[in-house]
Amino acid sequence: MEVILKDDIKGLGYKNDLVKVKPGYGRNYLIPNNFAILATSSTKKELAETLKQVAHKAEKLKTSAVELAAKLAETTLDIPAKVGETGKIFGAVTTLQVSDALAAKGLIVDRKKISFKTDVKEAGEHIASIDLHKEVKVELKFKVVSA
Repeated sequence: MEVILKDDIKGLGYKNDLVKVKPGYGRNYLIPNNFAILATSSTKKELAETLKQVAHKAEKLKTSAVELAAKLAETTLDIPAKVGETGKIFGAVTTLQVSDALAAKGLIVDRKKISFKTDVKEAGEHIASIDLHKEVKVELKFKVVSA
């Protein structure tokens, strides 16, 4: 079953992408929750027209994402957390903490675009992946330090 995504869906695709999904997933989750529409010949024509109109705006978004990625690549963060005697922190560092630390430095990144490969539960250096744009991804190094 082919659907056209209305929003970015992690692991599936980006807004206005034409993707193939299993019929149950499309009918029971994506379409009822208004995340996607069924890809018929008429909706595919509408998508083509929409993509033509959006191309200029997308180029501006990409250039701003590249500029932000360059700033993020140079940035190192220190995230304070309560650390036990063994070096493990109480709880875990979340994407919200990374987003807030970036905002304190004047770099605004939505926390939903930040992800970790593994849970951050120890003090030390870690890497966060930030998905700024369909084609622009950056890895941010940050340190978890004792508060």
